[in-house]
Amino acid sequence: MFSNKLQALRKEKHLTQQEMANILNIAKTTYSSYEQGKRMPDAATQNKIADFFEVTLDYLHGRNNTPKWANKKDSNDLKRFLEDNDGTFTYGGDDLTEDEKQKLKIAMTQIFWDRHKHD
Repeated sequence: MFSNKLQALRKEKHLTQQEMANILNIAKTTYSSYEQGKRMPDAATQNKIADFFEVTLDYLHGRNNTPKWANKKDSNDLKRFLEDNDGTFTYGGDDLTEDEKQKLKIAMTQIFWDRHKHD
């Protein structure tokens, strides 16, 4: 999740991996390994990344997938979307566990934001 968010944020700003490495004062190979999911930056570097992109650490780690462009109406639309699709979900005739329901909510939230992007 972190690697995907990092890559997407970098591309949004039209930066190369080398430019990001320079901003973070690290080697390009180190930065590249972050985007490939081979390494995780230390806490100080994660904070630098979050500050640079003006996002939270929760956003970088996929705990809060609300895009920074989202406004209050967008958030209300998401809430309505989740409520409208909050049926009783089953798999093989068995109700989903609370953990499975939470994972499904995360997936539905990501789909909502992907389709709800502002042009």
